[in-house]
Amino acid sequence: MTDAETQGQVADAVAGNWVDRYAPDWSRPYLRLSRADRPIGTWLLLIPCWWGLGAAALSDGVFTLHHLWIAIGCALGAWLMRGAGCTWNDITDRDFDGAVERTRSRPIPSGQVTVRNAVIWMVLQSLIAFCILLTFNMNAIALGVASLAIVCVYPFAKRFTWWPQVFLGLAFNWGALLAWTAATGTLGWPPVLLYAAGIAWTLFYDTIYAHQDKEDDALIGVRSTARLFGEDTPRWLKWFLIATVTLMLAGLVAAVAPSSNPLQLTIALCGVWAFGWHLAWQLRRLDIDDAERCLSLFRSNRDAGMITVLFLAIALFL
Repeated sequence: MTDAETQGQVADAVAGNWVDRYAPDWSRPYLRLSRADRPIGTWLLLIPCWWGLGAAALSDGVFTLHHLWIAIGCALGAWLMRGAGCTWNDITDRDFDGAVERTRSRPIPSGQVTVRNAVIWMVLQSLIAFCILLTFNMNAIALGVASLAIVCVYPFAKRFTWWPQVFLGLAFNWGALLAWTAATGTLGWPPVLLYAAGIAWTLFYDTIYAHQDKEDDALIGVRSTARLFGEDTPRWLKWFLIATVTLMLAGLVAAVAPSSNPLQLTIALCGVWAFGWHLAWQLRRLDIDDAERCLSLFRSNRDAGMITVLFLAIALFL
């Protein structure tokens, strides 16, 4: 890439990402603020939506155009709300970000975007996402609006608890509840179990992610499960892995068993096994003192989560 393309690039952005290469110059700081140059967060927000939707479709035994629109709407909404949430996070964390090596190149601490313009950008993204939400049923709309409370609190969690990853999990996996409700009209045990599985999964992958910043976090007083667990991290991650797989198995059994389709259930459960295998592979490769390895393993959770989505799709369309 040329110097013009890399000017203002964020330190942990994906090399050669589309924002740095192709986006108009005026838009790059705002797209970086939304983490469009680091798409893993959008995937991690979207995948639980597709888990909930896939489970709902399997419980009905059919995938319709209605389900297709929910899948598309969730994808668009995940991109927008992840962008709005990251903008809010960077507004509240601007002083912390300026003190951490990995984050000081972000648009607000580096001076690419003012706080006022960041607020306008956040509101714009949220309003567009709300228009998409309005195409769902009333219960789903109510769930979508309720999620804003968790999103607002999350950036402050690391200031008062050693478990901010729990708050991230509560926010990032809300889509499992919302997508199921958008498809069925009501909540039930299957999405609640999938939601809980997603929270355990978030504790797994975001603890790995947090090990990148543990030294800087200690200096500025930011708390995280990475700092809390320390050298005992692998043992904790093993239990999060077990909880994730167990809760996901329970959620899919609760969703599919009433439809009395053993083949679909078997395929769906094979997807959970493959997902669990991927998490175990990450755990075997983990080196909590290697920041690059931690970032690489964190990003690999897109593939881990999509394994389950793929198996749900196969179960639906066989």
